[in-house]
Amino acid sequence: MNPHAKHLGWAAAGLFTVGVVSGWSAPSLLHVAQAAETPPAVAATADASPNSIPPGTSPDYHAIFAHNQAAVVSITTLGETHIAEQQQPFDFGQFFGNDGDNPFAQLFRNLPNRPNEVPTRALGSGFIVSRDGIILTNAHVVNGAKQVTVTLSDHRQYKAHVLGSDRASDIAVLKIDAHDLPTVHLGNSDQLAVGDYVMAIGAPFGLTESATAGIVSAKSRSLPNDGYVSFIQTDVAVNPGNSGGPLFNATGSVVGINSQIYSNSGGYQGVAFAIPINYAEQVEAQILKSGKVEHGKLGVAVQTVDQSLASSFGLTAPGGALVSKVEPDSAAAHAGLSAGDVILKYNGAPIADAAALSMRVNTTAPGEKATLVVWRHGKTLTLTATVGSTDQRLASASGSGASAAQTHLGLTVRPLTPDEQDQAGVNHGLVVESAQGHAADAGIQQGDVVLAVNGTPVDSVSQLRQAVSHQHGGDVALLIQRGNDRLFVPVDVD
Repeated sequence: MNPHAKHLGWAAAGLFTVGVVSGWSAPSLLHVAQAAETPPAVAATADASPNSIPPGTSPDYHAIFAHNQAAVVSITTLGETHIAEQQQPFDFGQFFGNDGDNPFAQLFRNLPNRPNEVPTRALGSGFIVSRDGIILTNAHVVNGAKQVTVTLSDHRQYKAHVLGSDRASDIAVLKIDAHDLPTVHLGNSDQLAVGDYVMAIGAPFGLTESATAGIVSAKSRSLPNDGYVSFIQTDVAVNPGNSGGPLFNATGSVVGINSQIYSNSGGYQGVAFAIPINYAEQVEAQILKSGKVEHGKLGVAVQTVDQSLASSFGLTAPGGALVSKVEPDSAAAHAGLSAGDVILKYNGAPIADAAALSMRVNTTAPGEKATLVVWRHGKTLTLTATVGSTDQRLASASGSGASAAQTHLGLTVRPLTPDEQDQAGVNHGLVVESAQGHAADAGIQQGDVVLAVNGTPVDSVSQLRQAVSHQHGGDVALLIQRGNDRLFVPVDVD
Protein backbone atom coordinates (compact mmCIF):
# COMPACT_ATOMS: atom_id res chain seq x y z
CA MET A 1 0.00 0.00 0.00
CA ASN A 2 1.04 3.55 -0.60
CA PRO A 3 2.84 4.50 2.64
CA HIS A 4 0.74 7.64 2.82
CA ALA A 5 -2.59 5.80 2.54
CA LYS A 6 -3.08 4.47 6.03
CA HIS A 7 -5.90 2.74 7.84
CA LEU A 8 -7.42 5.21 10.24
CA GLY A 9 -6.79 3.16 13.35
CA TRP A 10 -3.15 2.71 12.50
CA ALA A 11 -2.36 6.24 11.37
CA ALA A 12 -2.20 8.11 14.66
CA ALA A 13 -2.89 8.02 18.37
CA GLY A 14 -6.19 6.21 18.36
CA LEU A 15 -4.70 3.34 20.32
CA PHE A 16 -4.34 2.52 23.98
CA THR A 17 -1.84 -0.18 24.84
CA VAL A 18 -0.76 -2.09 27.91
CA GLY A 19 2.95 -2.84 27.95
CA VAL A 20 5.67 -1.53 25.67
CA VAL A 21 5.01 -2.05 22.00
CA SER A 22 5.84 -0.25 18.80
CA GLY A 23 3.40 0.55 16.02
CA TRP A 24 -0.35 0.93 16.06
CA SER A 25 -3.20 -1.47 16.39
CA ALA A 26 -6.55 -1.37 14.62
CA PRO A 27 -9.34 0.70 16.12
CA SER A 28 -12.76 -0.51 17.18
CA LEU A 29 -16.44 0.25 17.19
CA LEU A 30 -19.80 1.46 18.71
CA HIS A 31 -22.42 3.60 20.54
CA VAL A 32 -26.31 3.88 20.77
CA ALA A 33 -29.17 5.68 22.59
CA GLN A 34 -32.56 6.38 21.03
CA ALA A 35 -34.60 5.38 17.98
CA ALA A 36 -33.09 6.78 14.78
CA GLU A 37 -36.06 8.06 12.82
CA THR A 38 -35.72 10.23 9.75
CA PRO A 39 -36.06 13.83 10.94
CA PRO A 40 -38.75 15.96 9.30
CA ALA A 41 -36.14 18.43 8.03
CA VAL A 42 -34.31 15.61 6.32
CA ALA A 43 -37.39 13.80 5.04
CA ALA A 44 -38.64 16.94 3.36
CA THR A 45 -35.86 16.81 0.78
CA ALA A 46 -35.33 13.05 0.60
CA ASP A 47 -37.90 12.53 -2.14
CA ALA A 48 -36.43 15.19 -4.37
CA SER A 49 -32.92 13.78 -4.34
CA PRO A 50 -31.48 10.82 -2.45
CA ASN A 51 -28.12 12.43 -1.79
CA SER A 52 -28.33 16.18 -2.32
CA ILE A 53 -30.44 19.13 -1.23
CA PRO A 54 -31.92 22.08 -3.16
CA PRO A 55 -29.37 24.56 -4.53
CA GLY A 56 -28.57 27.45 -2.24
CA THR A 57 -29.37 25.54 0.95
CA SER A 58 -27.13 23.86 3.50
CA PRO A 59 -27.62 20.52 5.25
CA ASP A 60 -29.25 20.48 8.66
CA TYR A 61 -26.23 18.90 10.35
CA HIS A 62 -27.87 19.32 13.75
CA ALA A 63 -30.85 17.20 12.65
CA ILE A 64 -28.64 14.59 10.98
CA PHE A 65 -26.56 14.19 14.13
CA ALA A 66 -29.52 14.22 16.53
CA HIS A 67 -31.35 11.48 14.66
CA ASN A 68 -28.33 9.23 14.01
CA GLN A 69 -25.86 9.56 16.87
CA ALA A 70 -27.67 6.87 18.87
CA ALA A 71 -26.99 4.33 16.13
CA VAL A 72 -23.28 5.15 15.87
CA VAL A 73 -21.17 3.13 18.27
CA SER A 74 -17.63 3.04 19.63
CA ILE A 75 -15.71 -0.23 19.62
CA THR A 76 -12.98 -1.40 21.95
CA THR A 77 -10.83 -4.37 21.03
CA LEU A 78 -8.41 -6.36 23.14
CA GLY A 79 -5.64 -8.29 21.48
CA GLU A 80 -1.96 -9.13 21.75
CA THR A 81 1.07 -7.72 19.97
CA HIS A 82 4.22 -9.74 19.43
CA ILE A 83 7.41 -8.10 20.70
CA ALA A 84 10.20 -8.23 18.15
CA GLU A 85 13.45 -9.91 19.14
CA GLN A 86 15.28 -6.59 19.26
CA GLN A 87 12.76 -5.36 21.82
CA GLN A 88 13.36 -8.25 24.22
CA PRO A 89 15.07 -7.44 27.52
CA PHE A 90 18.87 -7.51 27.73
CA ASP A 91 20.35 -10.82 28.88
CA PHE A 92 22.39 -9.63 31.88
CA GLY A 93 23.48 -13.14 32.74
CA GLN A 94 25.04 -13.60 29.34
CA PHE A 95 26.76 -10.21 29.60
CA PHE A 96 28.24 -10.78 33.08
CA GLY A 97 28.82 -14.46 32.59
CA ASN A 98 26.91 -17.38 34.06
CA ASP A 99 29.56 -18.30 36.60
CA GLY A 100 27.75 -19.16 39.82
CA ASP A 101 30.37 -17.21 41.80
CA ASN A 102 29.81 -14.04 39.78
CA PRO A 103 27.82 -11.67 42.04
CA PHE A 104 26.38 -9.80 39.06
CA ALA A 105 25.07 -13.01 37.50
CA GLN A 106 23.44 -13.95 40.80
CA LEU A 107 21.91 -10.46 41.08
CA PHE A 108 20.16 -10.57 37.71
CA ARG A 109 19.48 -14.33 37.47
CA ASN A 110 16.06 -14.15 39.12
CA LEU A 111 14.67 -11.17 37.24
CA PRO A 112 11.32 -12.08 35.60
CA ASN A 113 11.37 -12.69 31.85
CA ARG A 114 9.51 -10.27 29.64
CA PRO A 115 6.62 -11.93 27.78
CA ASN A 116 6.77 -12.34 24.00
CA GLU A 117 3.19 -11.09 23.70
CA VAL A 118 1.77 -8.00 25.36
CA PRO A 119 -1.91 -7.06 25.54
CA THR A 120 -3.11 -4.17 23.38
CA ARG A 121 -6.29 -2.15 23.48
CA ALA A 122 -7.63 -0.15 20.55
CA LEU A 123 -10.64 1.98 19.68
CA GLY A 124 -12.73 2.51 16.55
CA SER A 125 -16.26 3.16 15.34
CA GLY A 126 -19.21 1.39 13.75
CA PHE A 127 -22.94 1.73 13.18
CA ILE A 128 -26.06 -0.34 13.78
CA VAL A 129 -27.92 -1.49 10.67
CA SER A 130 -30.60 -3.73 12.22
CA ARG A 131 -32.66 -3.46 15.40
CA ASP A 132 -31.48 -6.89 16.59
CA GLY A 133 -27.85 -5.78 16.87
CA ILE A 134 -26.13 -6.18 13.48
CA ILE A 135 -23.26 -3.69 13.19
CA LEU A 136 -21.02 -2.70 10.29
CA THR A 137 -17.41 -1.61 10.76
CA ASN A 138 -14.00 -2.03 9.12
CA ALA A 139 -12.28 -5.40 9.10
CA HIS A 140 -9.05 -3.78 10.31
CA VAL A 141 -10.92 -2.60 13.39
CA VAL A 142 -11.46 -6.16 14.64
CA ASN A 143 -8.82 -8.27 12.89
CA GLY A 144 -6.72 -10.13 15.44
CA ALA A 145 -8.93 -9.07 18.35
CA LYS A 146 -9.52 -11.61 21.09
CA GLN A 147 -12.34 -9.56 22.55
CA VAL A 148 -14.59 -6.92 20.99
CA THR A 149 -16.71 -4.64 23.16
CA VAL A 150 -19.39 -2.34 21.79
CA THR A 151 -20.38 0.77 23.73
CA LEU A 152 -23.67 2.49 22.97
CA SER A 153 -24.24 6.22 23.34
CA ASP A 154 -26.19 5.59 26.54
CA HIS A 155 -23.06 3.88 27.91
CA ARG A 156 -24.43 0.34 27.75
CA GLN A 157 -21.73 -2.15 26.80
CA TYR A 158 -21.99 -5.48 25.00
CA LYS A 159 -19.52 -8.18 24.04
CA ALA A 160 -19.67 -8.34 20.25
CA HIS A 161 -19.47 -11.49 18.16
CA VAL A 162 -17.63 -11.17 14.84
CA LEU A 163 -19.93 -12.83 12.30
CA GLY A 164 -17.39 -12.33 9.53
CA SER A 165 -14.43 -10.18 8.56
CA ASP A 166 -13.28 -9.73 4.97
CA ARG A 167 -9.83 -8.18 4.68
CA ALA A 168 -10.03 -7.73 0.92
CA SER A 169 -12.92 -5.29 1.22
CA ASP A 170 -12.02 -4.15 4.77
CA ILE A 171 -15.55 -4.83 5.99
CA ALA A 172 -16.63 -6.70 9.11
CA VAL A 173 -20.06 -7.59 10.45
CA LEU A 174 -20.64 -7.78 14.21
CA LYS A 175 -23.55 -8.93 16.33
CA ILE A 176 -24.49 -7.90 19.86
CA ASP A 177 -27.17 -9.54 22.01
CA ALA A 178 -29.64 -6.65 22.11
CA HIS A 179 -33.04 -5.79 20.69
CA ASP A 180 -35.06 -2.75 19.61
CA LEU A 181 -31.92 -0.77 18.86
CA PRO A 182 -31.82 2.46 16.85
CA THR A 183 -30.52 2.07 13.32
CA VAL A 184 -29.17 4.25 10.55
CA HIS A 185 -30.82 4.56 7.15
CA LEU A 186 -28.69 3.27 4.28
CA GLY A 187 -28.58 5.48 1.19
CA ASN A 188 -27.42 4.98 -2.39
CA SER A 189 -23.73 5.67 -2.82
CA ASP A 190 -23.98 5.28 -6.61
CA GLN A 191 -25.93 8.55 -6.73
CA LEU A 192 -23.30 10.59 -4.90
CA ALA A 193 -21.72 13.39 -6.89
CA VAL A 194 -18.55 15.39 -6.42
CA GLY A 195 -19.40 18.44 -4.34
CA ASP A 196 -22.20 16.77 -2.35
CA TYR A 197 -22.23 17.55 1.36
CA VAL A 198 -21.23 14.70 3.68
CA MET A 199 -20.77 14.27 7.43
CA ALA A 200 -18.94 11.72 9.57
CA ILE A 201 -19.80 10.62 13.09
CA GLY A 202 -17.34 8.54 15.08
CA ALA A 203 -14.82 8.35 17.87
CA PRO A 204 -11.55 9.98 16.70
CA PHE A 205 -8.84 9.41 19.29
CA GLY A 206 -11.53 7.86 21.48
CA LEU A 207 -13.60 11.07 21.56
CA THR A 208 -17.01 9.46 21.05
CA GLU A 209 -19.93 11.09 19.26
CA SER A 210 -17.72 13.50 17.31
CA ALA A 211 -19.16 14.99 14.12
CA THR A 212 -17.19 16.48 11.21
CA ALA A 213 -18.39 17.62 7.80
CA GLY A 214 -17.16 18.36 4.29
CA ILE A 215 -17.84 17.46 0.68
CA VAL A 216 -17.26 14.59 -1.72
CA SER A 217 -13.89 15.37 -3.31
CA ALA A 218 -13.86 12.54 -5.87
CA LYS A 219 -15.40 9.18 -6.66
CA SER A 220 -14.05 5.83 -7.82
CA ARG A 221 -10.64 6.29 -6.26
CA SER A 222 -8.34 3.27 -6.50
CA LEU A 223 -5.67 2.89 -3.85
CA PRO A 224 -2.56 0.68 -4.01
CA ASN A 225 -3.26 -2.84 -2.70
CA ASP A 226 -6.99 -2.04 -2.45
CA GLY A 227 -8.07 -3.15 -5.90
CA TYR A 228 -11.41 -4.49 -4.70
CA VAL A 229 -12.77 -1.13 -3.55
CA SER A 230 -13.62 1.99 -5.53
CA PHE A 231 -13.40 4.57 -2.74
CA ILE A 232 -15.30 7.79 -2.10
CA GLN A 233 -12.78 10.57 -1.45
CA THR A 234 -13.82 13.35 0.94
CA ASP A 235 -12.30 16.28 2.79
CA VAL A 236 -14.16 15.36 5.98
CA ALA A 237 -11.86 15.43 9.01
CA VAL A 238 -11.38 11.81 10.02
CA ASN A 239 -8.66 10.48 12.31
CA PRO A 240 -7.67 7.28 14.11
CA GLY A 241 -10.80 6.04 15.86
CA ASN A 242 -13.11 7.11 13.01
CA SER A 243 -12.37 3.80 11.28
CA GLY A 244 -15.56 1.87 10.66
CA GLY A 245 -17.83 4.84 11.33
CA PRO A 246 -20.56 6.07 8.96
CA LEU A 247 -20.38 8.76 6.31
CA PHE A 248 -23.77 10.49 5.93
CA ASN A 249 -25.11 12.42 2.95
CA ALA A 250 -27.01 15.70 3.17
CA THR A 251 -30.32 13.93 3.77
CA GLY A 252 -29.03 11.88 6.69
CA SER A 253 -28.51 8.50 4.99
CA VAL A 254 -25.30 6.48 5.25
CA VAL A 255 -23.41 6.45 1.96
CA GLY A 256 -20.03 5.14 3.10
CA ILE A 257 -17.83 3.61 5.79
CA ASN A 258 -14.85 5.80 6.73
CA SER A 259 -11.82 3.61 6.21
CA GLN A 260 -8.52 5.26 5.27
CA ILE A 261 -6.69 8.57 5.14
CA TYR A 262 -3.82 9.96 3.11
CA SER A 263 -1.38 11.39 5.60
CA ASN A 264 2.27 12.25 6.08
CA SER A 265 1.74 12.81 9.79
CA GLY A 266 -0.63 9.97 10.65
CA GLY A 267 -3.47 12.46 11.24
CA TYR A 268 -5.99 14.34 9.16
CA GLN A 269 -4.64 16.25 6.15
CA GLY A 270 -7.78 16.80 4.12
CA VAL A 271 -7.85 13.57 2.12
CA ALA A 272 -10.00 10.73 3.46
CA PHE A 273 -11.50 7.65 1.86
CA ALA A 274 -14.77 5.84 2.52
CA ILE A 275 -16.05 2.47 1.29
CA PRO A 276 -19.29 2.98 -0.69
CA ILE A 277 -22.27 1.65 1.25
CA ASN A 278 -23.73 -0.12 -1.80
CA TYR A 279 -20.59 -2.23 -1.94
CA ALA A 280 -20.57 -2.77 1.83
CA GLU A 281 -24.16 -4.04 1.73
CA GLN A 282 -23.22 -6.74 -0.77
CA VAL A 283 -20.34 -7.89 1.42
CA GLU A 284 -22.59 -7.82 4.48
CA ALA A 285 -25.18 -9.97 2.72
CA GLN A 286 -22.61 -12.66 1.94
CA ILE A 287 -21.32 -12.70 5.51
CA LEU A 288 -24.82 -12.95 6.98
CA LYS A 289 -25.66 -15.76 4.57
CA SER A 290 -22.58 -17.94 4.87
CA GLY A 291 -20.11 -16.34 7.29
CA LYS A 292 -17.64 -15.71 4.48
CA VAL A 293 -17.09 -13.61 1.39
CA GLU A 294 -16.34 -14.98 -2.07
CA HIS A 295 -14.97 -12.52 -4.59
CA GLY A 296 -15.69 -12.92 -8.26
CA LYS A 297 -13.02 -12.79 -10.93
CA LEU A 298 -13.13 -12.17 -14.67
CA GLY A 299 -9.47 -12.80 -15.35
CA VAL A 300 -8.59 -9.56 -17.14
CA ALA A 301 -6.18 -6.71 -16.68
CA VAL A 302 -7.89 -3.40 -17.37
CA GLN A 303 -7.16 0.31 -17.41
CA THR A 304 -9.32 3.40 -17.41
CA VAL A 305 -10.15 4.93 -20.79
CA ASP A 306 -9.05 8.57 -20.86
CA GLN A 307 -9.74 11.07 -23.63
CA SER A 308 -6.78 10.04 -25.75
CA LEU A 309 -7.63 6.35 -25.51
CA ALA A 310 -11.28 7.09 -26.23
CA SER A 311 -10.26 8.86 -29.43
CA SER A 312 -7.97 6.01 -30.39
CA PHE A 313 -10.73 3.44 -30.04
CA GLY A 314 -13.41 5.57 -31.69
CA LEU A 315 -15.43 6.30 -28.56
CA THR A 316 -17.32 9.57 -28.38
CA ALA A 317 -16.33 10.17 -24.74
CA PRO A 318 -13.89 8.75 -22.20
CA GLY A 319 -15.19 5.99 -19.96
CA GLY A 320 -15.17 2.25 -19.58
CA ALA A 321 -12.49 -0.31 -18.76
CA LEU A 322 -9.99 -1.13 -21.49
CA VAL A 323 -8.91 -4.78 -21.50
CA SER A 324 -5.12 -5.03 -21.79
CA LYS A 325 -4.77 -8.73 -20.98
CA VAL A 326 -6.99 -11.80 -20.78
CA GLU A 327 -5.86 -14.70 -18.62
CA PRO A 328 -5.97 -18.11 -20.34
CA ASP A 329 -8.80 -20.40 -19.27
CA SER A 330 -10.45 -17.57 -17.34
CA ALA A 331 -14.06 -16.43 -17.23
CA ALA A 332 -13.17 -13.60 -19.61
CA ALA A 333 -11.47 -15.96 -22.05
CA HIS A 334 -14.44 -18.33 -22.10
CA ALA A 335 -16.78 -15.37 -22.65
CA GLY A 336 -14.80 -14.27 -25.70
CA LEU A 337 -13.23 -11.08 -24.33
CA SER A 338 -10.08 -9.92 -26.10
CA ALA A 339 -7.33 -7.42 -25.43
CA GLY A 340 -8.45 -4.09 -26.86
CA ASP A 341 -12.09 -4.53 -25.87
CA VAL A 342 -13.61 -1.71 -23.82
CA ILE A 343 -16.13 -2.89 -21.23
CA LEU A 344 -18.89 -0.24 -21.10
CA LYS A 345 -21.51 -1.97 -18.93
CA TYR A 346 -21.55 -4.79 -16.41
CA ASN A 347 -24.94 -6.35 -15.67
CA GLY A 348 -26.58 -3.20 -16.99
CA ALA A 349 -24.55 -0.79 -14.84
CA PRO A 350 -22.38 1.74 -16.71
CA ILE A 351 -18.65 1.31 -16.11
CA ALA A 352 -16.97 4.67 -15.63
CA ASP A 353 -13.46 3.35 -15.12
CA ALA A 354 -11.35 0.33 -14.25
CA ALA A 355 -12.04 0.67 -10.52
CA ALA A 356 -15.79 0.55 -11.05
CA LEU A 357 -15.48 -2.69 -13.01
CA SER A 358 -13.24 -4.25 -10.39
CA MET A 359 -15.68 -3.46 -7.59
CA ARG A 360 -18.69 -4.86 -9.44
CA VAL A 361 -16.92 -8.03 -10.51
CA ASN A 362 -15.57 -8.88 -7.08
CA THR A 363 -19.02 -8.59 -5.49
CA THR A 364 -20.46 -11.04 -7.99
CA ALA A 365 -20.66 -14.53 -6.53
CA PRO A 366 -18.44 -17.05 -8.34
CA GLY A 367 -20.54 -19.15 -10.68
CA GLU A 368 -23.05 -16.41 -11.46
CA LYS A 369 -23.49 -15.15 -15.00
CA ALA A 370 -22.68 -11.55 -15.89
CA THR A 371 -23.71 -9.64 -19.00
CA LEU A 372 -21.00 -7.44 -20.52
CA VAL A 373 -21.56 -4.69 -23.06
CA VAL A 374 -18.30 -4.33 -24.95
CA TRP A 375 -16.95 -1.86 -27.50
CA ARG A 376 -14.92 -3.64 -30.19
CA HIS A 377 -13.75 -2.28 -33.54
CA GLY A 378 -16.25 0.57 -33.52
CA LYS A 379 -19.27 -1.52 -32.57
CA THR A 380 -20.96 -2.68 -29.38
CA LEU A 381 -21.61 -6.33 -28.65
CA THR A 382 -22.99 -8.22 -25.70
CA LEU A 383 -21.09 -11.09 -24.08
CA THR A 384 -22.02 -13.38 -21.20
CA ALA A 385 -19.43 -14.54 -18.70
CA THR A 386 -19.69 -17.11 -15.93
CA VAL A 387 -17.77 -15.35 -13.19
CA GLY A 388 -14.85 -17.24 -11.70
CA SER A 389 -13.30 -16.92 -8.25
CA THR A 390 -10.24 -15.18 -6.92
CA ASP A 391 -7.61 -17.47 -5.39
CA GLN A 392 -9.63 -19.59 -3.02
CA ARG A 393 -9.07 -18.49 0.55
CA LEU A 394 -10.53 -19.50 3.84
CA ALA A 395 -12.66 -16.59 5.00
CA SER A 396 -11.63 -14.81 8.17
CA ALA A 397 -14.97 -15.67 9.69
CA SER A 398 -15.67 -16.81 13.21
CA GLY A 399 -19.43 -16.84 13.49
CA SER A 400 -22.34 -19.19 13.03
CA GLY A 401 -23.42 -20.07 9.53
CA ALA A 402 -19.97 -20.99 8.18
CA SER A 403 -18.55 -24.48 7.84
CA ALA A 404 -16.04 -25.77 10.36
CA ALA A 405 -13.00 -24.73 8.33
CA GLN A 406 -14.29 -21.24 7.73
CA THR A 407 -15.71 -20.77 11.20
CA HIS A 408 -13.21 -22.24 13.60
CA LEU A 409 -9.71 -22.32 12.15
CA GLY A 410 -9.50 -18.60 11.44
CA LEU A 411 -6.87 -19.09 8.72
CA THR A 412 -6.38 -17.17 5.49
CA VAL A 413 -4.23 -19.33 3.21
CA ARG A 414 -3.25 -19.73 -0.41
CA PRO A 415 -1.31 -22.32 -2.43
CA LEU A 416 2.45 -21.91 -2.59
CA THR A 417 3.92 -20.54 -5.79
CA PRO A 418 6.62 -22.64 -7.50
CA ASP A 419 9.30 -20.24 -6.24
CA GLU A 420 7.95 -20.51 -2.69
CA GLN A 421 7.93 -24.31 -2.96
CA ASP A 422 11.57 -24.25 -4.03
CA GLN A 423 12.47 -21.89 -1.22
CA ALA A 424 10.67 -23.99 1.38
CA GLY A 425 11.95 -27.27 -0.05
CA VAL A 426 8.47 -28.76 -0.46
CA ASN A 427 6.27 -29.75 -3.38
CA HIS A 428 2.91 -28.94 -1.80
CA GLY A 429 1.31 -26.95 0.99
CA LEU A 430 -0.57 -23.75 1.78
CA VAL A 431 1.08 -20.57 3.00
CA VAL A 432 -0.62 -18.76 5.88
CA GLU A 433 -1.36 -15.12 5.05
CA SER A 434 -3.08 -14.42 8.37
CA ALA A 435 -4.20 -16.32 11.45
CA GLN A 436 -6.77 -15.43 14.03
CA GLY A 437 -9.23 -17.17 16.32
CA HIS A 438 -8.35 -20.76 17.25
CA ALA A 439 -5.45 -20.90 14.77
CA ALA A 440 -3.79 -17.82 16.28
CA ASP A 441 -4.42 -19.16 19.80
CA ALA A 442 -2.59 -22.35 18.81
CA GLY A 443 0.45 -20.32 17.74
CA ILE A 444 0.12 -20.45 13.96
CA GLN A 445 1.65 -17.36 12.38
CA GLN A 446 1.76 -15.51 9.09
CA GLY A 447 4.30 -17.18 6.79
CA ASP A 448 3.81 -20.69 8.21
CA VAL A 449 3.20 -23.43 5.65
CA VAL A 450 0.41 -25.95 6.27
CA LEU A 451 1.60 -29.29 4.89
CA ALA A 452 -0.95 -31.78 6.21
CA VAL A 453 -4.13 -32.17 8.26
CA ASN A 454 -4.22 -35.17 10.58
CA GLY A 455 -1.44 -36.70 8.51
CA THR A 456 -3.14 -36.14 5.15
CA PRO A 457 -1.16 -33.84 2.80
CA VAL A 458 -3.00 -30.77 1.56
CA ASP A 459 -2.28 -28.82 -1.59
CA SER A 460 -5.42 -26.72 -2.00
CA VAL A 461 -7.86 -24.76 0.11
CA SER A 462 -10.66 -27.18 -0.79
CA GLN A 463 -8.59 -30.11 0.54
CA LEU A 464 -8.01 -28.26 3.80
CA ARG A 465 -11.69 -27.41 4.13
CA GLN A 466 -12.70 -31.00 3.42
CA ALA A 467 -10.21 -32.43 5.90
CA VAL A 468 -11.32 -30.09 8.67
CA SER A 469 -15.02 -30.61 7.91
CA HIS A 470 -14.60 -34.30 8.78
CA GLN A 471 -13.38 -33.35 12.25
CA HIS A 472 -16.33 -33.20 14.63
CA GLY A 473 -15.13 -31.49 17.77
CA GLY A 474 -11.80 -31.72 19.57
CA ASP A 475 -8.51 -30.78 17.90
CA VAL A 476 -7.28 -31.07 14.35
CA ALA A 477 -3.53 -31.63 13.93
CA LEU A 478 -1.91 -29.36 11.36
CA LEU A 479 1.61 -30.18 10.20
CA ILE A 480 3.32 -26.79 10.01
CA GLN A 481 6.65 -25.87 8.47
CA ARG A 482 8.24 -22.74 9.87
CA GLY A 483 11.61 -21.99 8.35
CA ASN A 484 13.51 -25.26 8.46
CA ASP A 485 11.44 -26.69 11.30
CA ARG A 486 8.32 -28.83 11.11
CA LEU A 487 5.86 -29.40 13.91
CA PHE A 488 2.34 -30.64 14.44
CA VAL A 489 0.09 -27.96 15.91
CA PRO A 490 -3.24 -28.99 17.47
CA VAL A 491 -6.03 -26.52 16.68
CA ASP A 492 -9.36 -26.55 18.48
CA VAL A 493 -12.31 -26.87 16.10
CA ASP A 494 -15.03 -26.68 18.75
